[in-house]
Amino acid sequence: MENADRNEEKVSIWCITSLASIPLVMTLGNSMLIPVLPILEKKVGISSFQSSMIITSYSVAAILLIPVAGYLSDRFGRKIVILPSLLFAIIGGLIAALASWKMENPYTMIIIGRILQGMGAAGAMPIVIPLVGDLYNGDDEKTSATLGIIETSNTFGKVLSPILGSAFAAFLWFLPFFSISAFSLISIILIFFFVKTPKEKEPPVAFKEFWKRVKNTFKQDGSWLIVVFLNGIFVMLVLFGMLFFLSEHLEKGHHIKGVKKGFVLAIPLLLLCIASYVTGRKIKGNLKTIKVIIIICLIIVSASIVFVGFSKESLTLLLIVTSIAGIALGALLPVLDAIITENIQKEERGTVTSFYSSARYIGVAAGPPIMSLVMENYLNTSYIVAGVLGLILLFLVLKYIKVESIGD
Repeated sequence: MENADRNEEKVSIWCITSLASIPLVMTLGNSMLIPVLPILEKKVGISSFQSSMIITSYSVAAILLIPVAGYLSDRFGRKIVILPSLLFAIIGGLIAALASWKMENPYTMIIIGRILQGMGAAGAMPIVIPLVGDLYNGDDEKTSATLGIIETSNTFGKVLSPILGSAFAAFLWFLPFFSISAFSLISIILIFFFVKTPKEKEPPVAFKEFWKRVKNTFKQDGSWLIVVFLNGIFVMLVLFGMLFFLSEHLEKGHHIKGVKKGFVLAIPLLLLCIASYVTGRKIKGNLKTIKVIIIICLIIVSASIVFVGFSKESLTLLLIVTSIAGIALGALLPVLDAIITENIQKEERGTVTSFYSSARYIGVAAGPPIMSLVMENYLNTSYIVAGVLGLILLFLVLKYIKVESIGD
């Protein structure tokens, strides 16, 4: 009881709000550009594949550096990694914005700025997940609930992204880049003043000993961890591929542009956000519930996304199909976070969750360029393949996620 009271005192509403600001800002930093990509293509004179690289460059930088950031956060502390990372996000946003504003051919500098932002994302957003586990160490119910809030902030960022991105770009097409830096600055201030990380009672272990522990963790729990990682890739691959397609198709197929397009894009994302919040509140660290939700969500995603291409001519039908998929994807996110965070020891938590975050960014990185290549001639085939992949993942979940052996 005394330990729970200390946690209650330590984890204030402002602390949770500050932590939730990071996924919100990092999501805005990426997703806000998706509705702006058709405008960028015209203003900068690039192809849809090149515009997709503006999303992918950010994600690739994050993929490569997230494991490093995870190790550093385990070794030296979460907050000491998060704050400089947010500074990288500010600098990257300013480089991309100033290049777009002042240069005649800004594409290369935009990509450099986006890589710097991705480096910032690597050391910020993924570190939040293990930090929540640290703050509520031993209390699975509170950890699940707070992770639900974190993922809801992430998904709420996706809801706001198309609206804000379209509104900013309607005023100045490169304004979204400047806004990313402004939002990151707000997040730095919040983290600095309101997040008090638990004091370490023991000095950090040497790298050799640390790496031995991580290897033992993967040796013992590797089968179910890899299945969770694959699910993370799948969720983001489907989501960002679907968003890229919707952004392009709403303009070219239904002639919906600007802020109106932002609000239309926000419909499936709002449902995704609500599903994420509700699921995070309900799971309460229960592994059986977590596994059931993963199974149900994979069935719904696999069954719904195969119809995305077939429903593209009817805006209403397209929004219904993508909203159903969005609900299932939203419910999956906090569940996947929880199963890792609550069942990995604190000493390796940052590193293991960083591998999971890297896996998610693989999906973010791959979704837009793959969709830009297939949506012209192979749209229906690509979504049928995605449905089959979902069913394969369902089989892997049933086979390898054993409730009775996880967390022992």
